[in-house]
Amino acid sequence: MPRPLFDREAIEAEIDRVRALGLDELRTLWRVTFRSSPPPAFTKDLMARFICWHIQEQAQGGLEPKTAKLLDGLARGAKPGADRPRRLKPGTALLREYQGERHTVTVVANGYLWRETTYASL
Repeated sequence: MPRPLFDREAIEAEIDRVRALGLDELRTLWRVTFRSSPPPAFTKDLMARFICWHIQEQAQGGLEPKTAKLLDGLARGAKPGADRPRRLKPGTALLREYQGERHTVTVVANGYLWRETTYASL
């Protein structure tokens, strides 16, 4: 079994050390780590958890850029999936009833099939 790129015991030891720190020491560590003051509403436990998460993130390589971008967008109020177009696979059937008549559109490789005619878009 391949050994991970980070030393699990060292990370766990650092996490234990962080959890044992007092409030003033955590605030100092926060300032050194994040180059800003901790939010005033953060409790000792929350500060320690956030710092420990950061230690693990750095040791394991952090988030993929795509995931970081998604989370940043969500934090700014974007709706999930709003920036991604829908991808329908060939063979998908779309059903809609309109004025009592059922319409079936099937996704095909070069567009959409409706009433035995292929269209480039809906």
